[in-house]
Amino acid sequence: MEFSELELDNRLLKVVEEQGFRKPTIVQQEVIPNALSGFDVLADAPTGTGKTAAYVLPCLQHIIDFSNKKHSLSRILVLTPTRELALQVHEQVKLFSKYLPRVSSCTVIGGVDHEEQLPDLSQRTDIVIATPGRLIEYLKKKMFDIKGVEILVLDEADRMLDMGFYDDVVSISKAASRREQTFLFSATLEGGLLSKFANEVLQNPVEIHVDSPRSEKKKVVQYKIFADSLEHKVELLKYLLRSEKIVKPIVFVKTRERLQELVQELDKAEIKFAYIRGEMEQEKRIAALERFAGGSVNILLATDVAARGIDVSDVSHVINFDMPRSADIYVHRIGRTARAGKKGVAINLVEAHDVPILGKIERYTGEKITLRVIDGLKAQNKLADFSKKKKKKEDKDVKSDEKEKHIKKRARDLKNKGKPNFYEKKRKKLLSQGITEEEADKLLNISSAK
Repeated sequence: MEFSELELDNRLLKVVEEQGFRKPTIVQQEVIPNALSGFDVLADAPTGTGKTAAYVLPCLQHIIDFSNKKHSLSRILVLTPTRELALQVHEQVKLFSKYLPRVSSCTVIGGVDHEEQLPDLSQRTDIVIATPGRLIEYLKKKMFDIKGVEILVLDEADRMLDMGFYDDVVSISKAASRREQTFLFSATLEGGLLSKFANEVLQNPVEIHVDSPRSEKKKVVQYKIFADSLEHKVELLKYLLRSEKIVKPIVFVKTRERLQELVQELDKAEIKFAYIRGEMEQEKRIAALERFAGGSVNILLATDVAARGIDVSDVSHVINFDMPRSADIYVHRIGRTARAGKKGVAINLVEAHDVPILGKIERYTGEKITLRVIDGLKAQNKLADFSKKKKKKEDKDVKSDEKEKHIKKRARDLKNKGKPNFYEKKRKKLLSQGITEEEADKLLNISSAK
């Protein structure tokens, strides 16, 4: 299938062609026709599968098809879990509406002065991209009205729930009760809370299942490099960042404190980079992302919270300086590379205490992570093989259980040693009286029950 077969306006197809896209991704092939047909959509679409265009294009087509329709302040409302993702979706909206001069759009996000956003909210804006927290503020203060919204899009719904926005999003959904369609996108459709949430906001949706997060690994070549200590990891990282093969990496760390340590180390090494972290001023975060996306710096340091929603198409590598807390977070991290069908590389710097989570990741993805050694920086300490230890422990536990059972049986035997077996004596007596074995057993069982 090609984009020209999707019944999109020629002005939209022109932008698609200019971007070098000829064939839609799987999620676009599935979502766009159903969205254009007026159905609600429930889709599990991992990061990097082209899901933003999958809903932006039909939303723009809706505005084109019903251009003469009388409408309120906003026609399309897109909710995202983070400011960064909202800004990136806004860029996509502006890109695809390049030849639609009358289509207007804006963002409603935290970290920006209310005065800056109020002008957009007080006039007709076709597409509003918002974060739940800031939008709910305006709704409660009656500074914005979404009753006339025609399409509601919930992007990365699982993340919104993880971040505690369940009640806010349900309230927003109720406020936009007159809408004609709802599109819900999530990295996974698993979990009772998400199912309950989907039932509340969708009506008879078309369910679309694209590649699960586990299958995203196929696009990413994964390596592990063992490290003896934190200092050793820093040296490994500096070596990797100076490599000509690592063109545009994102380096993940687990805390703001660790990020600050790395900032100091890379500054000393005169390595040029940008960084983003949680609770950072919005202007600085946007500036850092623009520097990285624009190419003025080719290295980005990030914490997990700050990195949510990053959508830079040409990230060559993801380097996990700190391993994540869970396999699910790992998959989200490495999904920042290998975008739009491209290949990518993930490099994991692993200390001894990281070995258990490494095993969980390999089981979750169903793929072994290849060991890589850097000459002159090889780890000297032998890392424990936790899988073998676990098996030995399980074997030991089985033997221990068997031994305990044997000891208990032996104790019962010793306790009853020398005592008469009244059951057997009664049985023999009954048998001698001509009663069958079956009848004798029944009589004895009834007697013992009494």
